[in-house]
Amino acid sequence: MKILVCVKAVPEPDETIRFNGGFPDIQIGEATSLRMNRFDEFALEEAVRIKAAVSETSVDVVCVGPAGASKAVFRAVGMGANAGFHIKTNDYIESCDAAFVSACITRFAASKGYDLVITGIMSEDMMQMATGPMLAERLGLAWTASVVTAAIRQETGGTCVYVERELEGGVREMRLIPLPALLTIQTGINEPRYPSVSNLLRARAAGLTTIETHFLGILEKPSRITGYALPQKTRQGRILDGTPKEKAMQLLNILRARNLLK
Repeated sequence: MKILVCVKAVPEPDETIRFNGGFPDIQIGEATSLRMNRFDEFALEEAVRIKAAVSETSVDVVCVGPAGASKAVFRAVGMGANAGFHIKTNDYIESCDAAFVSACITRFAASKGYDLVITGIMSEDMMQMATGPMLAERLGLAWTASVVTAAIRQETGGTCVYVERELEGGVREMRLIPLPALLTIQTGINEPRYPSVSNLLRARAAGLTTIETHFLGILEKPSRITGYALPQKTRQGRILDGTPKEKAMQLLNILRARNLLK
């Protein structure tokens, strides 16, 4: 069984966001230190656990990002992945475009016959929850999001992955998905391990496979960021005073005055 885990390298917010005149300014350059996206740590840990439970399973890790993103790939191998691949971009902004990233990973993975592709539910910087679903569509895979339980099962029709996913209101949906498939993993599904020294030494000795994006022939161009701004305040808030009961009555009267309650 072959598993591919997609990870992203992100900077620490307090190192990259500066407020000039009240407006945020994002400063990310070649010297900016990058680390593995924390949401992806849960995806990688789940893949390593499946590897331990299912014989003859290998785990590959791929990361799309600038030169500094290789640190996240080395960490992934240190956590138990078998091999790491770094799709190198010109700058960090390119790795923030879900369409571009999913296109790169699709070209990389399309011919490798992965049975299961796993991603984190989102990235810490963009929080779009878009790369996983886009990748599944491009690869033609069945997929599900916000997975909180995953287990490989052998059914009469072949190998499947049993998943439970979070819905609104604390409800869980249970699914049995035939492989190949793609999962986006929710936080809290497991406890990500620390990289082991032996695995880190192995990763350093073996090295990573680095692929330049232009060798993949990607036609999509990354989105262009024109600027950042704080949301403008459009209305005044009102703070209710008094005991909890008095506050409840005040809120009830406000809702009735606006014809929201009868």
